[in-house]
Amino acid sequence: MNEIQTASGGTARSRLGDEIVSRINQLGMISETPEHLARIFLSPEHRTAADLILSWMRDAGMEAHLDAIGNVCGRYEGDRPGLPCLMLGSHYDTVRDAGKWDGPLGVITAIACVGDLNRRGVRLPFAIEVVGFADEEGVRFASTLLGSRAVAGTFDASVLDARDRDGVSMRDAMVQFGLDPGQISAAARTRRELHAYVELHIEQGPVLEAQDIPVGVVTAIAGATRLAASLSGMAGHAGTVPMALRRDALAGAAECIVAVEQFCKAEGAGLVGTVGVITALPGATNVIPGRASFTLDIRAPTDPHRTRAVAEIMRQIEAIAKHRELSLQIDVTHENRTVPCAPWLKAQVAEAVAAEGYGVFELPSGAGHDGMAMIDIADVAMLFVRCRGGISHNPAEHVELADADGGARVLLRLIENFRPLEAART
Repeated sequence: MNEIQTASGGTARSRLGDEIVSRINQLGMISETPEHLARIFLSPEHRTAADLILSWMRDAGMEAHLDAIGNVCGRYEGDRPGLPCLMLGSHYDTVRDAGKWDGPLGVITAIACVGDLNRRGVRLPFAIEVVGFADEEGVRFASTLLGSRAVAGTFDASVLDARDRDGVSMRDAMVQFGLDPGQISAAARTRRELHAYVELHIEQGPVLEAQDIPVGVVTAIAGATRLAASLSGMAGHAGTVPMALRRDALAGAAECIVAVEQFCKAEGAGLVGTVGVITALPGATNVIPGRASFTLDIRAPTDPHRTRAVAEIMRQIEAIAKHRELSLQIDVTHENRTVPCAPWLKAQVAEAVAAEGYGVFELPSGAGHDGMAMIDIADVAMLFVRCRGGISHNPAEHVELADADGGARVLLRLIENFRPLEAART
């Protein structure tokens, strides 16, 4: 086994890191194509991955099964049967052309921690459950968090009629996978069954690396507002319409985009704004664009901050459109509330980080996670693990062995010292 450098400067045998990295690599081989990693919800590769994770759960001493939506679920009983659980989890689906670590690191690390407890014969005064959520990314049916929403009892049955790019409905895909769409409600859990939900995940950003810290304590999962904006002006000949007389929709969109960037930079405090899609019509080299459309994604660590920012951004876009004599249509297409990590639970994550010799560094999550659904039935906390270059949703996504092991040791310490809310108050 590899020796790793600990935060205190000594070395420790890598008890968990080697196992985690080996399994990440095994799971990363399961893909619809060898050219790039793609493990899409309800695909044959998704089923192969589920079966492999189930085998790891059983090897770790858990009772394991596939639930009604394809989540992989394992349970390690406490010192007596039937106790409420500390639930650990993340997702095992991927985007297309993905990295290996986003999602699976949390599932595999949780299994490794339970396996360590099992080898030592440790039973705790609560059960531990590990869930590999079947669909967090929302790639196939354009709806995210399907696995965790089913567990939280908030699954929207209308998604069953959504179709993938090949015209296959979710309903039919479930049947092909061997699941019964009419039984999704059976996956739902209740607040009485769970003490809390904790997710370990790669950061998917560059902050921990910039701070030279391997792990971070998440304060909140940022809320997001997505908008679709369309500006209409007047198409015209690129050579005959003077600049002062143009109503160029694309130039207006460009000014709006720069305004969003400048505003978000000036605001700081975790506010981020992204224009991810832009189109211009008629789309000819020698024609002034008469219409331009773009998307906006606005995120912030608190809902009031995000709400104020969206209002100001919309005001600025409206002012730009008016000044340029462009008509404007702007609509909110998606809105997710901020999910704050529970203070009592976050404090225990921080204690575990400090106990392993690391500095406690807090940061918000700009990306969405399954905790956004799980908050409906449990208090939520997250632990971030540093990823190289902050790269994610990319084949270059990578976590160093020492960081994977460090994250696992923090999670294991959290589990062994976990105090449910009632006990944490005393």
